Amino acid sequence: MPQPWLEARCLDYAYANGPLVVRQVSLTAMPGSMTAVIGANGSGKSTLIRMLAGLFMPLAGTILLDGVPLKNWQPRLRARQIAYVPQSTAAAFPFQALDIVLSGRTPYTPRFRFEGAHDAEKALEALDAAGAAHLARRCFTSLSGGERQMVILARALAQEPKLLLLDEPSSSLDLKHRADLIRTLARLRETQNLSVIMITHDLQLTGSFDQLLALRRGEIAAAGTPDEVLRDHLLREVYGDPNVRTQRAGDQTLVWVDL
Repeated sequence: MPQPWLEARCLDYAYANGPLVVRQVSLTAMPGSMTAVIGANGSGKSTLIRMLAGLFMPLAGTILLDGVPLKNWQPRLRARQIAYVPQSTAAAFPFQALDIVLSGRTPYTPRFRFEGAHDAEKALEALDAAGAAHLARRCFTSLSGGERQMVILARALAQEPKLLLLDEPSSSLDLKHRADLIRTLARLRETQNLSVIMITHDLQLTGSFDQLLALRRGEIAAAGTPDEVLRDHLLREVYGDPNVRTQRAGDQTLVWVDL
């Protein structure tokens, strides 16, 4: 039985001594698995994924990476294992997209040294994997929101992680590029055994995921395969809307809200 690559047990989190925004949440990511985290705005999704990235320290609970507590990992080594893509990334300076992606090689670059030819090769490979090779020489500040998101994904892939954490990566993407994103993640799972945990509001993207974790008010409302979670009664509870509807269409589940 393979060991989970990442395991979170009974996580709690609160901001500035306020009420808990994540309460007793557990999840497991096996090597090469794809997990989608869904839920209404304010349900604790981004807070959860920031804890998994090591950016927030849980008030209670444990996060294990390859069987070792996440807090015990040296940040530079942790960055070779986990890559995190936030909802949005600002660039104050007009760097080329390739330079942005090269910054993902920092965990492999000796201190006080610049990236070398090998790092540039890895950055170009990451751009290609993200479907953004044509943007390599473009100024990052001139790119559209969707193009920027593709470059930021490439920067994460340049880290050569074993676990990729994505916070709503498709929010700025059009229909084609959303589909391309899921195809890219599925391909990386097959070719690199990459594990993915992704927050998304686009439930139509979750059909190819291994498991869904649905949060409601910081707690787990449902967990299981897409077929098990994408059901009328569960989604109505998760989103607090009695008008949520689902319908099977071939291998996919369609989800919408009656107006």
